[in-house]
Amino acid sequence: MFWNWGGADNRIDQKTAKEMMDAGDVVVVDVRTPGEYASGRIENAVLLPLDTIGYDAGGKLPDKDKKILVYCLSGSRSRTAAAILTRAGYKNVYDFGGIGSWPYGIVR
Repeated sequence: MFWNWGGADNRIDQKTAKEMMDAGDVVVVDVRTPGEYASGRIENAVLLPLDTIGYDAGGKLPDKDKKILVYCLSGSRSRTAAAILTRAGYKNVYDFGGIGSWPYGIVR
């Protein structure tokens, strides 16, 4: 299921995000702090903290056409990050909320 937040970004449910990850060819982005990331993350997630996303995105996410799946702890920071990335010209950004309710397992 997809939701549109005023055209700035796309919100998807976690089941859809997992299906997209399983299908491949996506970049999963964790926008939490380094400490939160170290405590557990979704496998293969790239750390790009919200407070650095404005100047670090280009180096960590060079392909603006790639599908990007964004998450945080509860869904608030991921929504903000998705909007920032979309405004920066990324074309396929999807926010799937927070890892706090992620039912598919995490790695440490």
